[in-house]
Amino acid sequence: MNLSSRAAGVLLHITSLPGPHGIGDFGPGARHFVDWLASAGQSLWQLLPTNPIGPCDSPYQSVSAFAGSPLMVALEPLVERGWLSAPPLPEGGFDSRRVDYCKVVPWRMAQLRRAAAGFFAQGSAADKQAFAAYCDAQAGWLDDYALYMALKAANGERAWWQWDAALARRDAQALQAARAQHADELRFWQFVQWCFDTQCAALKRYANERGVSIIGDLPIFIAHDSVDCWSRPDLYFLDDSFQPTVVAGVPPDGFAATGQRWGNPLYRWDRMAAEGFGWWIARIRRALTQADLFRIDHFRGFAGYYEIPASHPTAEHGTWVPGPGKALFEAIERALGRLPIIAEDLGLITPDVVALRDAFGFPGMKIVQFAFGADASDPFLPHNHGRNFIAYTGTHDNDTALGWWDHCTPRERAYAGSYLGTGRDGFHWALIRAAWNSVAQVAIAPMQDVLGLDGAHRMNLPGSTEGNWAWRFDWDMVGPEPGRVLGLMTAAAGRGPFELL
Repeated sequence: MNLSSRAAGVLLHITSLPGPHGIGDFGPGARHFVDWLASAGQSLWQLLPTNPIGPCDSPYQSVSAFAGSPLMVALEPLVERGWLSAPPLPEGGFDSRRVDYCKVVPWRMAQLRRAAAGFFAQGSAADKQAFAAYCDAQAGWLDDYALYMALKAANGERAWWQWDAALARRDAQALQAARAQHADELRFWQFVQWCFDTQCAALKRYANERGVSIIGDLPIFIAHDSVDCWSRPDLYFLDDSFQPTVVAGVPPDGFAATGQRWGNPLYRWDRMAAEGFGWWIARIRRALTQADLFRIDHFRGFAGYYEIPASHPTAEHGTWVPGPGKALFEAIERALGRLPIIAEDLGLITPDVVALRDAFGFPGMKIVQFAFGADASDPFLPHNHGRNFIAYTGTHDNDTALGWWDHCTPRERAYAGSYLGTGRDGFHWALIRAAWNSVAQVAIAPMQDVLGLDGAHRMNLPGSTEGNWAWRFDWDMVGPEPGRVLGLMTAAAGRGPFELL
């Protein structure tokens, strides 16, 4: 998408969508949301990472940087194709406003296994030909992913470094034997990814045809227990037992007094550079098939990243280390052309981060919720925004607008109320209006803010491990007013059809 014209959109993860099967997916609920966005004058839909979830149900700790989440595969198309009979819901059904991962995951995976069995038993010749062509085209990442998932199951879900030594170190004969032994399981995981990619592409087409572009989200780091680390351990700082010697995180800040120790292994950028950054080129190429543009999480890590000794339980004693800088993005742009990237440039931003962002023309982020802790010179205040930025009311890591109002300091509340001309009632709309009226080229609000929901509905609390990534809404919570008001604000700010006024 070309961000040359003013635009607006909504941040809502796929998993938060309404639907009958316990978690949002690429099914009818996603198309309904696209229609709602278009009717409200919105031209952007921003997602969180669509990779498989990892520990604590986080999409930022995935088993694969390339694979899609099986939980997002809609079941309705599988029923329509005759591969799956309409699945009965489990006893008690599902919660329409929270994802119960312990209940949803096994039920969903059982349905996908039934669908795969149906496909391989009675799928049409054309469908099987399409599946085979997909597997050939995606073999560069798909073969290792399918084998990794099969071996995880065969090893009781233990981490890859706890497998038999020959498999952990990827002995060629051991891998060949494993592929033969687990051939059916490999085909299952390939089938799931084919369904994911087919449905993801169909949703993107549907959105694009209605004037809505998809913004994806690319985590900068990969998980230790992932196919990425298992397949190329030489690209990470690991010891002889495949354990990280240093891990990723950020130092103490307003989110966490002892910092955030994410625990991801860190890249050996020198080795990636020696290969022309081929892994990153492949990753970005795949991201561009799933979204029109994408946010790179923790962009500052490409200029300099925070390195924490793996032996330290918190992030207080790390050090900053130079990242790959311009060389990485120059290599990617040579291979793929100009990149439609949003730089998540939050946190401790130093001049080298700004220089890297601006050298490639990547828009940065301005969070209006952050604006009221200092004075009128605060860069997050809308009157201080630049044009090449995305103005957000908040992100998935923030409290909701009303949650922020309820928990901020008295001074922040007084400043926000004075600046926005509001009290608690209507604060979410005032915050959205401020972002929408910013000179920033794009403005985005989480769906929770559009609906005026309090902090009980936030998506994630950084540094915590429970209760995150589970929020959902249903259409009973929406009604006609939020879309109408959002459309009026969007039109008035020159970000959507003026006819909505």
